[in-house]
Amino acid sequence: MSLASFSPFVSSLLERMAGKKRVSYFYDDELGNYHYGYGHPMKPHRVRMAHKLIVTYGLYKKLECFSPRMVTQSDLLQFHSDDYVNFLRMTTPDNMHEYLQQLQRFNVGEDCPLFDGLYEYCKIYTSGSIGGAARLNQNKSDVVINWSGGLHHAKKSEASGFCYVNDCVLGILELLKKHQRVLYIDIDIHHGDGVEEAFYTTDRVMTCSFHKFGDYFPGTGAVSDVGYGKGKYASVNFPLKDGMDDEAFVNIFRPVISSIMENYQPGAICLQCGADSLAGDRLGVFNLSLRGHGDCVKFVKSFGVPVLCIGGGGYTIRNVSRCWAYETSVMLDTDVQDELPFNEYFEYYGPDYRLHIQPSNMENFNSHKYLEDTKFEILEYLKRVEKPSAQIQTGQPGTTQTPKSIPVGEPREARPDERVSREELDARIEHPLEY
Repeated sequence: MSLASFSPFVSSLLERMAGKKRVSYFYDDELGNYHYGYGHPMKPHRVRMAHKLIVTYGLYKKLECFSPRMVTQSDLLQFHSDDYVNFLRMTTPDNMHEYLQQLQRFNVGEDCPLFDGLYEYCKIYTSGSIGGAARLNQNKSDVVINWSGGLHHAKKSEASGFCYVNDCVLGILELLKKHQRVLYIDIDIHHGDGVEEAFYTTDRVMTCSFHKFGDYFPGTGAVSDVGYGKGKYASVNFPLKDGMDDEAFVNIFRPVISSIMENYQPGAICLQCGADSLAGDRLGVFNLSLRGHGDCVKFVKSFGVPVLCIGGGGYTIRNVSRCWAYETSVMLDTDVQDELPFNEYFEYYGPDYRLHIQPSNMENFNSHKYLEDTKFEILEYLKRVEKPSAQIQTGQPGTTQTPKSIPVGEPREARPDERVSREELDARIEHPLEY
């Protein structure tokens, strides 16, 4: 696709790509120590596996690597309710019998279990997204990566879909302190319902989700769900069926995102890169390769707009780590070899020990006509988008003060190639289902 095929505005954005991007990377090794419980498909350990690939590929040498500054309870309250955050902070597996009513009220149970260190876990993954957004606001980076983030299902007062604190929403709220318009893009196989719900009535944020729709969690995200009130036409949903492949996905993603960039003109982008849309995912039903998934990242980066790049779903963890390591290389414009470098999780990647995965021969149930008709409907909606009005005010009621961005300070610089002691390695015992 040549520049001539895009509108003048989009073409001018693409031409502003001169020079290397300043890419920052937020990672806290403690995250990989948390465990949702026996048999649960969500495994924070996947972020540590991705990190090891980023290190052994040598990509960290081109990144500004940071351990995020820990957020406080007041930071979480920028979106979540007091009673919900207090519940997450106070409740443990040992005292949960005292909070049976709250467990039901806040939807903490089977899908979203209460496990040891839950509150600290939430603060760790959220710190990278809020801190990354603040770094973009201060113009210290062009791209910030936080693979531990992207937990897009959490609601204001409710856990949902393995998500407790919605770091996507909190990161976007941080970006709104500087930027008039923020675009949220979601390529997770599940609809980004928590983020859409949070901004459904405002034109300050546009949400765009490409997801499996139908008899599938969370069951939301119809093409007709376009927002409400001032937020009408600021919610974009592309509902899909089983078997989406690279060619079909790229052919819908690029035109829709180009139209959004043309009509909405965001000042910053939050890109959720859930890897459960890859072929062979334990819970997914799409058939994307790393190259197809990564093409979305490459295309979003090409507009030259500040990007907060976060993780999300992904339940075949050897492929999740492959995906996020590869997309780190995409953000760095650095080619990496297909043969995986040796690392402490090398045995997970057998029998081929290659970076790229092969899609299956599953049928794509998204017909060309269905995709073209849905794309046409969305593009027609986007023509009705109006430019947003007033600057968001997140200060005290009755004031016109926009709060300052949270202080990034100087986050503790990570040492990604630092060797780990044998004692610490022995303490990291993965459950057999990690394989």
